[in-house]
Amino acid sequence: MHQPTPDDVQRAHRLIAPHIVRTPTLRVPMLDDRLGAQVFIKAEPLQRTGSFKLRGATNALLTLPQAARKRGVVTYSSGNHGQAIACAAAALGLPATVVMPSDAPLIKREATARWGAEIIPFDRRTADRAAIAQAVADRTGAALIPPFEHPDVIAGQGTLALELVADAAATGATLDLVLVCTGGGGLTAGCALALQAVSPQTRLIAVEPEGWDDTARSLAAGHIIGNDGTGSMLCDALLAMAPGALTFSINRQWLAGAVTVSDDAVIGAIGFAVRHLKLVVEPGGAVALAALLNGAVPTRGLRVGVILSGGNIDPDVLTRAITTQSSRPD
Repeated sequence: MHQPTPDDVQRAHRLIAPHIVRTPTLRVPMLDDRLGAQVFIKAEPLQRTGSFKLRGATNALLTLPQAARKRGVVTYSSGNHGQAIACAAAALGLPATVVMPSDAPLIKREATARWGAEIIPFDRRTADRAAIAQAVADRTGAALIPPFEHPDVIAGQGTLALELVADAAATGATLDLVLVCTGGGGLTAGCALALQAVSPQTRLIAVEPEGWDDTARSLAAGHIIGNDGTGSMLCDALLAMAPGALTFSINRQWLAGAVTVSDDAVIGAIGFAVRHLKLVVEPGGAVALAALLNGAVPTRGLRVGVILSGGNIDPDVLTRAITTQSSRPD
């Protein structure tokens, strides 16, 4: 499997542009004043399927040879990538199978099914999702498109960073720092490559949930270290057991660091997004905003990009966040 390049991200942007939404970059003067920074928020909950994952899925499927497309695609996913694969496959007329945790949020399971994909449930604590998907690929000849460990997926995900940099530049700003939600590392690696292409001086910081800080610990150790799977399940979109070999080979080279945030900080960020951005953001999609709001990374005087990566949230979690936020002063 080849390592994608900055040129691959730019090529992917041209390829997928007709098939995705160019999501807006938001400015919040109140937030700038509060932090003493210029903050640029990339709003991927407004992407089709409600997540950045459509970018990588679309690029991967459009890049497949025609002969391979006829046999369909299979993937494994906690929800957002599965939904994205299902959507992209439906648009191209391809059959799709998604291996999905049985405890994935109902909103993600239902959305994936609506796109016509076959869903194979599994127990995320005991089963090997990659092995299940590989067995389907071996039996059917379908192309296996994993959620992050794939060069075309990585390149597609990085396209959002190209847009973020361009939107900041349109206001006369060059980003000093970008905070990115990190699970298996595909979005992070894509953003790292994108920044090398268009803004190499910008520092990229990975943000992970507490208990799922495999990227932070792997960076510190210089090699991949996995999670033990006992952490909170709140940020369901970021619960990869370890960084991918491909994603980590990119991220260890270009990341400026990694930080973690607590569940309370994530819930607070979701509430903040509803109240001040008028956006619904899922827990995994809110960790970068949580890091910003809670000072996990110094930002005063800087021009900071923040990626909100998805908005497919369980209604009970959203209610909890809104209720918590309403009891807090702005």
